[in-house]
Amino acid sequence: MPTRELTIGFLPLVDACLPILAQEHGFAEEEGLHLTFLKDVSWATVLDRLLYGHSDAAHMLAPLAIATTLGRGRPAQPLVAPFVLGLNGNGITLAKTLADKVCDAPGFGDPARVGAALKAQVAAARSAGRRLRFGVVHRYSSHNYKLRYWLAACGIRPDEDVEIVTVAPPFVADAMASGEIDGACVGEPWNSVCVERDVGRMVLATAQIWRRGVEKVLAMRAPVLEQKRPEVEALIRAMRKAGRHFVDPANLALNARILADNRYIGSDESLVARAISDRLVLSHGGEAVHFPDFMFQYSEVANFPWVSQASWLYSQMVRWDHVEFDADDARKAAAVFRPDVYRSAVRSTGDDLPAANSKVEGSVSQLTQVGSQQGSITLSKNSFFDGRTFDPEDITGYLAALD
Repeated sequence: MPTRELTIGFLPLVDACLPILAQEHGFAEEEGLHLTFLKDVSWATVLDRLLYGHSDAAHMLAPLAIATTLGRGRPAQPLVAPFVLGLNGNGITLAKTLADKVCDAPGFGDPARVGAALKAQVAAARSAGRRLRFGVVHRYSSHNYKLRYWLAACGIRPDEDVEIVTVAPPFVADAMASGEIDGACVGEPWNSVCVERDVGRMVLATAQIWRRGVEKVLAMRAPVLEQKRPEVEALIRAMRKAGRHFVDPANLALNARILADNRYIGSDESLVARAISDRLVLSHGGEAVHFPDFMFQYSEVANFPWVSQASWLYSQMVRWDHVEFDADDARKAAAVFRPDVYRSAVRSTGDDLPAANSKVEGSVSQLTQVGSQQGSITLSKNSFFDGRTFDPEDITGYLAALD
């Protein structure tokens, strides 16, 4: 069988790991694929390359795939996401002086306590005639929505009490060092770069805000999926194999070395290893802190594109773009996630498949076995830090209940 080619765009982040490792470890080749990669420094460029046909698929912010489909900020182009590249994997890093005022814990702080202390600092800054400024990687990013969700739940009004600006991940440490931003929500290794440069301190992981929150997806234009459906399904199988390899501690050093290469992340491999091992150094010169599931790439059907997660992202788009809920837009947003393609790809492998395509997000508080089409699936806690749940069948009720 001749080798089929796919080109994948990505940003230098650890959670771009699965397609990269699928190629490097030969899992793509096993599926009859050869992958080439286009590395960029901003999500806007990754998206442009995808839309203009320079890449077949991309490591993509899940909300950006939805926003592009809905025509937010540019003419609508339908994107689809048949595979979730990972859950969480981001941190909230604050400039050192601010971090010391809001978080005295040696490890990650408690979200509610850090939020309450930050609210006092926000008020003090406002009294002094300025607003604290936080960086996120894109307007349509999980980073933006999780940061806003946390701030709002702690009584801090995004865009009123604080400013939120866009900073590309590789430039977050520079922005913090120059005083342009007081904090940021960004993926690894860029929190760790802030720590190593001694310009910031990590205070929270986004997994503390929503423990199983969706993050990046493999996205492509809808016509490409139709044209290259066999290749896409082969890629899904290859990435599942790569995920199994990635989460095995025996492979940590090798995978950190591959990902740190200049072709990919271009970072010190020790920083990459911290994210892979869930052992992060939160302050300059400090000891590593173990935070289980900081990154979540494989188990509990982590790669399955739950349409309820797409619906939650749409709810936040409504909330923070200050627009009215639109049932047709909600349907289009949910349809970006394609569990049917994922199911088709792995059905022959015996891999775990849930019986449903949607669930009530934040509703699992303990180990819970769920119905499966294939395999056996036990989900662990997936809560939001404030105890709320999200029912995708009642988005308007959910939004009405939020302050």
